[in-house]
Amino acid sequence: MGFLDVYNQYISFVWSSVSRLGVGSDSIDDVVQEVFIVIHARLHTLQQPESMKSWIYGIVRRTVSHHRRSRRAKNGLGENVAHIERARGTGPATPLELTERTAQVELLASLLDELDDAKREVFVAAELEEMTAPEIAEALEIPLNTAYSRLRAARQAFEERLARRVASEKGTRGK
Repeated sequence: MGFLDVYNQYISFVWSSVSRLGVGSDSIDDVVQEVFIVIHARLHTLQQPESMKSWIYGIVRRTVSHHRRSRRAKNGLGENVAHIERARGTGPATPLELTERTAQVELLASLLDELDDAKREVFVAAELEEMTAPEIAEALEIPLNTAYSRLRAARQAFEERLARRVASEKGTRGK
């Protein structure tokens, strides 16, 4: 498989993964470009073409991690709020639907920002990128049982934070 084939097949996957891993909308283009530069340079080293998705996710993860570290070092602040553009629909959306989607995307980004990096990586890979635990283990270069354990912990942490947020909003509306 040539580079252009890889690019065309995986651009959406790379774009959404970069976004979901916490890169701000102002930097997504640059990080995606960095990912594909690495893919282009290393494509000839890929030993198992059937594991292309997990191989690419590993590159995405390392590139995003490097970006976030350099960004923190540059401005001394935490990472930007992730802008996840995943609102898909069929046909034109109504203004109400757009508002609801935006609120859901903002809630998801906020909840993902509350997870530590290890949990966020496995959660995004499993729940949003629909990768299997073996693919995640390979991409993150961790044992399979560790992938399952982190995923279970990530799901639990996400659900707890979501429940707290919902309870908080109900309490605010009740006043």
